[in-house]
Amino acid sequence: MRLAIVGSHPVQYYAPWFQRLAAEPELDLRVFYLWDFGVTEQVDKGFGRAVRWDLPLLDGYASEFVPNVAQDPGTHHFGGLRNPELPQRLAAFAPGALLVFGYNHHSLQRLIWGWDQRRAPLLFRGDSHRLVRAEGWKEWVRRRWISRVFAKFQAFLYVGQANREYFRAHGVPEERLFFAPHAVDNDRFGGELAEASTQAAAWRAELGIAPAQRVVLFAGKLQPKKRPGDLLEAFLSVNDPAATLLFVGDGELEGALRTRAEGHPRVVFAPFQNQSLMPRTHAAADLFVLPSVGRDETWGLAVNEAMCLGKPVIVSSHVGCGPDLVRPGQNGLVFPAGDVAALTAALHEALADGERLRRWGEESRRIVAGYHYRHAVAGLKQACRGLGLWR
Repeated sequence: MRLAIVGSHPVQYYAPWFQRLAAEPELDLRVFYLWDFGVTEQVDKGFGRAVRWDLPLLDGYASEFVPNVAQDPGTHHFGGLRNPELPQRLAAFAPGALLVFGYNHHSLQRLIWGWDQRRAPLLFRGDSHRLVRAEGWKEWVRRRWISRVFAKFQAFLYVGQANREYFRAHGVPEERLFFAPHAVDNDRFGGELAEASTQAAAWRAELGIAPAQRVVLFAGKLQPKKRPGDLLEAFLSVNDPAATLLFVGDGELEGALRTRAEGHPRVVFAPFQNQSLMPRTHAAADLFVLPSVGRDETWGLAVNEAMCLGKPVIVSSHVGCGPDLVRPGQNGLVFPAGDVAALTAALHEALADGERLRRWGEESRRIVAGYHYRHAVAGLKQACRGLGLWR
């Protein structure tokens, strides 16, 4: 089967999945990218700095970049992906099926509404959820419009429970839903555990963190939707002398966080760490926390990374991966998003028992083993078989 995938840009979490798909002997795969972020150095608006990922994102599968003529290219606005050659490029490849990542950009809308389903069926993969409820006439219109978009697709790959419920709420029939979970490179993260732990011990020493300290980690963009300030306030309230809070990343809130943390030696800041250093980053922690608020934290793949390294996790109720990956009292805790007092209580509970924290980490590794690229490959196969495209 000849499969075309249309994605906005090379993504460090998707490239290993595409490599596995390309290794399938029954599949002829080509990925069409609409922007070259990630493989060329460009400013990431969330980090507020130039970024180029230091892992190979184009190896092991066929791909091509479709010229983007947008004046301000990127995924931060609707017009940031304008690729007039996309229909011709796809026609030249002549796919038997077309998998589209997302719908909320100019080129994707043009493709979805203009595609002739008689040529090849459309498949969709997204990760939105409805964990954050919204009401009002604007939300009603938005839901109706999304349902019309989804009616153009014949199969959907859902990444987790909250995403599945999102599709069902927009009228997608049960028989068109196939589980293809969000994953990170479990093999790379798990395989580097011993080396990453050694590197982490040295890095903690460089950062001035004593070996006996329990490290609470936030790793990501220091921006409002991630709510790093909530974590800082909760940590200061807990005031555990045996714990250190480590912020890893850059972003617009860094200055304010540093100012608030002045005089608190157990709050440590480290700059942005590229992909090759993320195993070490997570290995340096005893607990990972993602306190995001709002519908934009559609999954939180940093949680997968932490769990691959055997770390317990605390997430807010708005983090998309929560219903799948976090089992309260078994490998972590979930608290109501935006509730600093509840986050404080969760931190206090997690840090109260070091042996229990270690057991939670072991359970994290077992849970995340079920969210692997091989399961995403299997989900895509199942969807294609359901359409009579793959034996």
